[in-house]
Amino acid sequence: MVFTLGVMSIVALYQVSLVIGSSMEKKLSTYGANILISPSNETLSVSYGGFHLGDMLYNVEPLSEKHTVSAVKSIELKERISSVAPKLVATTKIGDTAVAVVGVRWENELPIKSYWATNGEFPSSPDEIVIGSKAAENLGIHTGDTVNFFGSPFRVSAVLYPTGGDDDNVILTDLGALQTITNRQDEVSFLEVAALCSGCPIDDIVAQIRKQLPGTDIKALSNVVNQRMASITFVQRLVLSISLVILVTAATMVGLSMLSAVNERKKDIGLLRSLGYSKGRVFFIFCLEAGFIGILSGIIGYFSGFAASFKALSLLAMAEGASPVFDFNHLLITCSIIGVITVLAASYPAWKGASIEPSQALMAL
Repeated sequence: MVFTLGVMSIVALYQVSLVIGSSMEKKLSTYGANILISPSNETLSVSYGGFHLGDMLYNVEPLSEKHTVSAVKSIELKERISSVAPKLVATTKIGDTAVAVVGVRWENELPIKSYWATNGEFPSSPDEIVIGSKAAENLGIHTGDTVNFFGSPFRVSAVLYPTGGDDDNVILTDLGALQTITNRQDEVSFLEVAALCSGCPIDDIVAQIRKQLPGTDIKALSNVVNQRMASITFVQRLVLSISLVILVTAATMVGLSMLSAVNERKKDIGLLRSLGYSKGRVFFIFCLEAGFIGILSGIIGYFSGFAASFKALSLLAMAEGASPVFDFNHLLITCSIIGVITVLAASYPAWKGASIEPSQALMAL
């Protein structure tokens, strides 16, 4: 019973950690991208007469949205890509104020910008825009106003609440609409890619994208990846530590139980030794009993823990749309490991029982 409860706890924790780890990874991917794809460029530092005129970019070739997105989604690890968000950046003037306009695909942008909050609704048509908080303040624009740029009118459907980032200073509009009015069909300035990285190093995904898109600048935001992976790794290590404590406790209980059984069976051991059973055979009997207990506990505990994991996940409310998956190989591995551990835990009591001399045991009759 003790070992069955221990196995049940370990299996339930393991299943919960798998589901929560996957769920956490998907949720963390909604807080921004971790790979940036942009055109390769060269920088020229311009100065004259001791006066620095700044750095200039040249030989910048825009990316093709269709080709680039298709290439990213064709890599071998494409199942690790959660979202690809292309963007086109253009500059314009509203009144006398210069402002940047960023074209996005809302269906791809919103999944990786779940932290965005607005005082209105996100656009439902190409002629609607969202404006950052600082840009709205500088331009004196509010939700519901109409803004003209590039010769086309747009309705402000929402103003972003402050994010503390670049989003506060720009106007966000539909990518297709911006490509049309700027006559830059199929062009994008850069793409943000949100990748799930617990199953493989982020470097592998970057290498495969770079192979598909030669001549582009591909950067992995390592600090973002490391922070997300640290959160997931912490959960997994915590579960492993608790499981080890439970396993050691259960193994100790099995050892004490077998030691008690040896003391209670001295008469039986004496009879067996009198009938010609060797020390090795007596040792084998106790180990066989312990192994049977371990395998039986592994089977019952695995199914009990698997069932308990559903209840645990519902109480934690951290795994929407995900559930534990039964794996027969895991069952075999669990039973094998638990069987070996019970035999090891019972080895000392079994050795002690096998060392009892027949005369000592029979004197107690």
